[in-house]
Amino acid sequence: MTDSIVCGDKDTALIEMTIGGFFDQTVARDPEGEALVVQHQSVRWTWSELKARVDAVAAGLLERGLEPGDRVGIWAPNCAEWVIVQFATAKAGLILVNINPAYRITELDYALNKVGCSALILAPAHKGSDYVAMVGELAPELAASTPGRLNSARLPDLRLVVVLGEAEHAGCLPFAALASDDISTLLSIEIDPHMAANIQFTSGTTGFPKGATLSHRSILNNGTLVGAGIGLSNVDRVCIPVPLYHCFGMVMGNLACMVHGATMVYPAAAFEPLAVLEAVEAEHCTALYGVPTMFIAILQYPEFDRFNLSSLRTGIMAGSPCPMAVMREVIERMHMEAVTIAYGMTETSPVSFQSATDDPLDLRVSTVGRVQPHLEVKLIDGAGNTVPRGETGELCTRGYSVMLGYWDDAERTAEAIDAEGWMHTGDLATIDADGYCRIVGRIKDMIIRGGENIYPREIEEFLLTHPGIADVQGVGIPDAKYGEELCVWIIPRSDVELSEDEIRTHCRGRISHYKIPRHILFVDGFPMTVTGKVQKFAMRERMLELLGSASAVEQAIGG
Repeated sequence: MTDSIVCGDKDTALIEMTIGGFFDQTVARDPEGEALVVQHQSVRWTWSELKARVDAVAAGLLERGLEPGDRVGIWAPNCAEWVIVQFATAKAGLILVNINPAYRITELDYALNKVGCSALILAPAHKGSDYVAMVGELAPELAASTPGRLNSARLPDLRLVVVLGEAEHAGCLPFAALASDDISTLLSIEIDPHMAANIQFTSGTTGFPKGATLSHRSILNNGTLVGAGIGLSNVDRVCIPVPLYHCFGMVMGNLACMVHGATMVYPAAAFEPLAVLEAVEAEHCTALYGVPTMFIAILQYPEFDRFNLSSLRTGIMAGSPCPMAVMREVIERMHMEAVTIAYGMTETSPVSFQSATDDPLDLRVSTVGRVQPHLEVKLIDGAGNTVPRGETGELCTRGYSVMLGYWDDAERTAEAIDAEGWMHTGDLATIDADGYCRIVGRIKDMIIRGGENIYPREIEEFLLTHPGIADVQGVGIPDAKYGEELCVWIIPRSDVELSEDEIRTHCRGRISHYKIPRHILFVDGFPMTVTGKVQKFAMRERMLELLGSASAVEQAIGG
């Protein structure tokens, strides 16, 4: 290995078990420990109570003709049943397919057919969307079918449709009826830890989503190491307001808690600052997960100061950079002295870098920490050559956490994972002499203005030094003269009035002239995915609309 390839430590051996096998060990170790609290469902289960439900559903799925390796989709917001299904499919050797609650008919059609789901477990409705009706539109044969015997022309692989709750729906099985009293079938199931356990669709900006396929070994170990990074144990209670269909909730949340015996706490089916504050206080949570925008919303909640958050000590921020001022407030006002930053992607299960709980504050904000144990990382230039420490290059990851591949897509798998096993992330980064990684930006987000490279992340971090800016995002906008120009969207702090001139004055003399934003828009928020990631393509489209309208007005006035 050269110094340019950075390796995580291997002091602790990787777990060579299945998720179901480790789940049983956790239950045996602390059967009466509290496993799951779901406030909006009034659920409070011990590990032994959760195990009874998991085993019954696992056996029920097998009893209805599913076999190890079959794919089971789950289409629902955060709820207790989601947790049951997550561990039940793992114990039965089935592959859980996470379906975004925001999906509509076309996206659902694509996801179910792409991976060939044999079963679909869904909420009856969510946020005004009638999920059962949407499935019925794709498979009109459902209304006249016997539950478990669907034969659909448009969804040829789908046989079993299960609806959460006890209500009956034509052709569907109520979730309450899915459980089996005979769990003996589970004893004969043989599962290799290297087998697929989960498929998660990535939210690509072009083309259809790709189904990242993750093994028992990859996500179980990643959850274990992430949890160890914040010192989780069976005395911890983790508030998980992030979506379960994403790795943040399912792996960093549920699996980390399961391995370390910590309690999973869900405040509500969708993120609400008030629900999170109430859950942390009522359940004496010791850890809180979220993307920076979630923490900003919590801190700015009008009645924030009336909640007692003194039980908190740690947590994880991920998804996007955290402003220094926000991190300082989280530590001081939310008592999260040991909060860490994590970086990764769905294709790497997901975390490959994490800051340590005792890292200095500036490193917990300006970097994503150091590489996780048992992983290797390197940075490469455009020609594929490894670059030295301190230089910018594309971040590549190799090791246990790298996905098995994109389901049924050998071409795009080969584009992402090279012949030597390196996962090419598409992120530009630097790694310093001490191993701390800074994410500079996305290759596709890099702006080329008149031959000069501009990394939006660099400009965003600089602008966050302005005391009146709460958050900022930058994108490139086509320009006739320079090819591209920088546009920034700025969320001002409460009760602060900002102007474009003030922002540009703040920049002059501090950053190169070509990095000063040409277009500035003050907004209340950014277009976001449900996982808290900023949709820069939507920002770009909106700016083109606004600039097009402005240009038309100017031409009309001048003409």
